[in-house]
Amino acid sequence: MAGDAEKSDQQREEDLLAAALRAGEGDLRAFEQLVQQHQKRIVADCRFMTRDESSAEDLAQEVFVKAFFGLRSFEGRSSFRHWLQRIKVHHCLNHIKKQQGKRQVSIDDEVADEAEQLHVAPTAYARFEAMDDRRTIATILDSLPATLRIPLILREMDELSYEDIAAELGIGLSAAKMRIKRAREEFRQRYEGMTQSRAKAARHE
Repeated sequence: MAGDAEKSDQQREEDLLAAALRAGEGDLRAFEQLVQQHQKRIVADCRFMTRDESSAEDLAQEVFVKAFFGLRSFEGRSSFRHWLQRIKVHHCLNHIKKQQGKRQVSIDDEVADEAEQLHVAPTAYARFEAMDDRRTIATILDSLPATLRIPLILREMDELSYEDIAAELGIGLSAAKMRIKRAREEFRQRYEGMTQSRAKAARHE
């Protein structure tokens, strides 16, 4: 059933895309439906990547504007979803580099792992008790340094290959693989630590 639903969503996306490509000048109805279909995920992805909640919606809007004006160049080599993701990746990375350029810190610099401004202050475990899994994941991603968070998101959420991630970040393939390995390990350790702490707190209630 899940497979049928996924096929149905994909077919709807393809139909909307075809309608958007056929639409006359000023007819945005089909494209607006595509935006509605992907908006929530793109906003969340922008938030995760940039760790800038106040800018996430604006960034997502800019991604859709770029997609609209680039729609005629879409060749169908991948799904619209993946094409949109690539636009989002480039746009968010450019935003991050601009922001970090102001602080003289690079996401491609291993020293950034220790840069204080790229870390979130530890939060008391007691505050995690009421969080659902999604909030927990968001909190852990926020706590990771940019050098680990961004490659992990590109791999796990955007489904980019290791080669594409290395190219996007301007680092070697082995460095990309190592950062993702470290990010997965760090994420797992923090997730287990948080869930164990929540379970322990629940037992003492």
